Amino acid sequence: MVVGAKRKYFGTDGIRGAFGEAHMCPAFAFRLGDALGAYLRQSVSEKPFNVVLGMDTRESGPSLRDALVCGLNRQSVHVHDGGIVPTPAVARLVIEQRADLGIVISASHNPATDNGIKIFDADGSKLTQAQEAEIEALLDLDSALPLAWPKPESFQLDVAAFYIDYIRALMDQKCLKKWRVVLDTANGATCQTSPRAFQHWSAELHLIGNQPETSRINDGVGSEYPQKLAQAVRDKKAHIGIAHDGDGDRLVVCDENGRVVHGDVLLGLLALHALRSGRLSANTLVCTIHSNRGLDHSLAKFGVKVERVDVGDRNVAKRMREIGSNLGGESSGHVIFADWATTGDGLLAAAKILQVMDETGTPLSELCEEITLFPQLTKNLKVLSKPALETLPHLQSTKRHLEKALGQNGRILIRYSGTEPKLRLLVEGPDRNFLKDALQKLESSVEKDFSSIDC
Repeated sequence: MVVGAKRKYFGTDGIRGAFGEAHMCPAFAFRLGDALGAYLRQSVSEKPFNVVLGMDTRESGPSLRDALVCGLNRQSVHVHDGGIVPTPAVARLVIEQRADLGIVISASHNPATDNGIKIFDADGSKLTQAQEAEIEALLDLDSALPLAWPKPESFQLDVAAFYIDYIRALMDQKCLKKWRVVLDTANGATCQTSPRAFQHWSAELHLIGNQPETSRINDGVGSEYPQKLAQAVRDKKAHIGIAHDGDGDRLVVCDENGRVVHGDVLLGLLALHALRSGRLSANTLVCTIHSNRGLDHSLAKFGVKVERVDVGDRNVAKRMREIGSNLGGESSGHVIFADWATTGDGLLAAAKILQVMDETGTPLSELCEEITLFPQLTKNLKVLSKPALETLPHLQSTKRHLEKALGQNGRILIRYSGTEPKLRLLVEGPDRNFLKDALQKLESSVEKDFSSIDC
């Protein structure tokens, strides 16, 4: 099942698309702002409402922001504009300022030509699907636009300063005085905030992707392109390499040898350290169905339970709240530390990984050895449409055959991306040759099914 398939605009993580499309343009942003204001006023019509807003470095950001603010102004909502800041900074400031909503204009790791809108509730949490459905209904209720755009009215708020002060206080000043760190900020929202935190901790910092130019966000740098990071770690003989995505809510890490550490391994080593420190609530790590089964097997040896949910960091956060867990995340690099944040935070995750290394006196490569993952192969296929997976006969037949062959020693995961026109295939098991053959068979089945649809 496709997450969010019943909603018209919202996907796995907010609304996202190429700038200029019908649902990612100033006219749409105005209507969305108006709908958000109407949504807030459904319960208490006379209350003064406040929204904290931030964005990444994309060229389309200011025009979407101005239109969104105009729509909110139409409903007499006060907007506090934080400018270019990471997504988790907005979530944090919603709580600090006791605001009613937080809004981030960003398409995360997507190319500069895309943009998106993420929304947080008054608790700093991502909206539920039910809340998104309510907003969509209001959005489509009135598609009328003003004849002339009014001047957007907002208040400037130094969101970055609040956020940096909060994060850097988690570790002692000058605690990284003898550390060499390579930091890739993806030419995005973290270009100012993350370096300032590491400078406070006195790390010897080597920067990549620190040019916040409007057309260069995620362009060959950041979490999607860790090759430069890995090489720089080797060249500089750094202790660690850290790369953010465009909006800074996740990270990718390289160990001291320049090897990219799998996101599930990071989750595992963080869970083990929290357990040994007596700080893992409910003795449970929450992850998604996309995480490697080897993570479960590795943690089970130490008595750590693993809970799985549908893809999406908000689903992880929701389950964490339900069971009282304080650690969860996705293999993509979203890590949620519920004791300090309500959403994924790349800088916070970096600080916590560094704390583990410092407290144990162990290099990252050695910490990773306790988590052994099963071999896993993936393939992302571009699709023109997203028919229900159960309606694809060749794919379903192949999947059943392969699952029977794997038994309990692996798994197959097939899902649509919630933010891009892609079908994601994943095969996992002990025999890599079997996995290669299985992936080819699945891809061939997809081509057969979609060729008949396109015809």
